[in-house]
Amino acid sequence: MRNELLQIPRVVVAAPHGRSGKTTVTLGLLAALKQKGYNVQPFKKGPDYIDPSWMTMITGNSCRNLDGFLMERELIRGSFARHAADCDIAVVEGAMGLFDGGDIDGSGSTGEIARAIQAPVMLVVDTTRMTRSVAPLVNGFVNFDPGVKIAGVVLNKVTRSRHETMLRQAVEKYCGIPVLGVIPKGKRFTIPDRHLGLIPAAEREELACAVDEIGTAALDCLDLELILSVAGSAPAINARDIPGLGESRAAGGGDRPVIGVFRDRAFTFYYPENLEALAAAGARLQFIDAVNGESLPDVDALYIGGGFPEVFAEQLEANSRLRRDVRDRAEDGLPVYAECGGLMYLARSIAWGERKFAMSGVLPLDVVMKDKPQGHGYEVVEVTGDNPFFKGGTIVKGHEFHNSRVENIDESSVRFAFRVTRGSGIDGKRDGVTRKNVLASYNHLHALGTPEWAAALVTRALEHKTK
Repeated sequence: MRNELLQIPRVVVAAPHGRSGKTTVTLGLLAALKQKGYNVQPFKKGPDYIDPSWMTMITGNSCRNLDGFLMERELIRGSFARHAADCDIAVVEGAMGLFDGGDIDGSGSTGEIARAIQAPVMLVVDTTRMTRSVAPLVNGFVNFDPGVKIAGVVLNKVTRSRHETMLRQAVEKYCGIPVLGVIPKGKRFTIPDRHLGLIPAAEREELACAVDEIGTAALDCLDLELILSVAGSAPAINARDIPGLGESRAAGGGDRPVIGVFRDRAFTFYYPENLEALAAAGARLQFIDAVNGESLPDVDALYIGGGFPEVFAEQLEANSRLRRDVRDRAEDGLPVYAECGGLMYLARSIAWGERKFAMSGVLPLDVVMKDKPQGHGYEVVEVTGDNPFFKGGTIVKGHEFHNSRVENIDESSVRFAFRVTRGSGIDGKRDGVTRKNVLASYNHLHALGTPEWAAALVTRALEHKTK
């Protein structure tokens, strides 16, 4: 690692509370900057896959997650600096309210991220049924934490010109910070969503049209020149390279094990760092289309991330040969690591409403979709059972967000690897179903926070390749 001062224009998009419009403002800002020719590096605070998929599509740069619960502060600063070093501006979308965290001290909050990377904050305020009262609200945020600089305000859901005038005057007179944008109330600044949030950008090409409309609207609503000035006011950051993601340790290309990765419309939830960590540990990645792929290629291990297999359950069921290949190869000892949607694919079936769809049947259990989340938030597990990838006693931090639950599990032929100390997991107490060289759980981990995971998966792949 090395110390290095980097001048990186940057801004954090935050809000007093969730549902204030952070995501649409962020996407609009990214699209507007991209239309103006800027090279923009996006970041997302906290665990999320869907918003980052849109941010990646808009900017052409892989969005990175910054998470104070999953990552140490040094890793946050290092990841930010590493990926933002060559951009014109970095934009970080916050989560929840600016100072909302895991405890009374705001641990893991968007404010903590802003402090870690020394970034000014643009505060998005939902001004519904509000005029002059915007001033004490904004001042409360400005003065709450001297380590977090609120550099400007975006007024959202403004109804008419008189409303805008009152809001502007209140902010400028009483708060001493500029208004960076005004977004009128209406559907002009919205994007499609579904039961777990936005629709992933990879699913439908026509959703890109929504991005163009948002960018055009943002050019009218946001003061780009002023926002760029705010971003440019950030101090030089003293950053370090990320530890743990070095060059491949494989001796040569021919010795590298091949890890198959389901990556298609149904399975889109992968942190870039997870894939990079596998490559750095010596693997060659081969992406597999679980919807349209004709068969399972000759791989030495399989990584199935999350996504929306329930939405594409009919297509996944129709691809019977791939399902059979996965089942047969797992039965033969193929190392398989699966998270959430991957767990669902390894089940016997997925039931949603009145319909039931056959899955691979690698694990003797069924999955049933529910109307409400069955697990939502950070998950912490302790490794207590035999499994292919983690040593006993290891604490694994991750997150879960699923509307599905496991039913009809045959516990006589599987084991549980994890004891849940925070979160829901499979049954509130356990997670991590294992059978042979398969481990499947609802827990999504991040490779920067769990560096031993990639090395273990590559080691199992290499052993299987040698066998």
